[in-house]
Amino acid sequence: MNIRTYQPGDEAAQVALFNEAAAALPKFKAANAEEVKRRYQARDFDPTTKFYAEDGGKVIGYCTYNAHNGRVGYPWMAKGQEAHAEALFQAMLADMKQRGRKTAFAAYRSDWQPVTQFFQAHDFRLVREMVNFVIDIVEMPTPAARPSLPFSPLKREDVPAIRDLAPEALRVGSAAELEKHLFENPYFSPDALFVLRSRTGGTPAAVGILIDNAAYADPKQVDSGMPCFRLGAFGTEGMDCKRINGLFSFLCRPGRDVSSMALDLMGHAAFRLEETSTAWLGAQVPSDVPHLLRFYQQHFRRQGSFPVFERSL
Repeated sequence: MNIRTYQPGDEAAQVALFNEAAAALPKFKAANAEEVKRRYQARDFDPTTKFYAEDGGKVIGYCTYNAHNGRVGYPWMAKGQEAHAEALFQAMLADMKQRGRKTAFAAYRSDWQPVTQFFQAHDFRLVREMVNFVIDIVEMPTPAARPSLPFSPLKREDVPAIRDLAPEALRVGSAAELEKHLFENPYFSPDALFVLRSRTGGTPAAVGILIDNAAYADPKQVDSGMPCFRLGAFGTEGMDCKRINGLFSFLCRPGRDVSSMALDLMGHAAFRLEETSTAWLGAQVPSDVPHLLRFYQQHFRRQGSFPVFERSL
């Protein structure tokens, strides 16, 4: 067996392998070679992160990772070739380590048990779930007559204070990374964000975001158990994301004011949607930030979730 990286034309073999190996898993959706080819033609495509096992010149397995965020894929193998999965997976992890990555993570459907068990057997531990929620605007609590604190747009100089509100919720290593994510995002503009400011000093006490784009998906029409990070949700920075219309997310410090500030932010998001046909708010929150999760559990309908497994390299 030979292990190599991507070569043009591998897309068809990759799709055939996945469709054969994953066909019996719950909610399986067949891959399409043209879709894979489009992804691999992106400007930031890195062929050295796509690993293929060959036997006699024929591709018998593949495994990929994302060099930017450390997300790894399961080693999908042709029937009868599963014994080679270990060598393929270890070659990929070794390459990640050689590049200086310190951690790797995997995210798949919770009911894909052979896949999740594989990662757990390879020292990936469950670190969080990404929990999806939705609420119809007509079901929202009645907002207060006026917000507890004044609203204003997000400014670049706010970013370090925003990061400090709940750093455990964010997947960025620095304020500079968070600033780039919020101010240079190709899928939403900075005016999607709004800040509640302290009356003393005007520093951010809480921040909210609303993704308002009718071309994006309805959260009630997508499979909430799929391992799709939702665009704009705090905790999805640096991820390849599913674009959800009406996505609402917020950050604040833990404490007794969480609910009142979050309700103000939520009401402001609903107000922004009054002139649109969007009649809901969707959400996604990491389960390891209890004060944020608690708010969504109290006010939104839970849809589904998916696990995130992580290990050191």
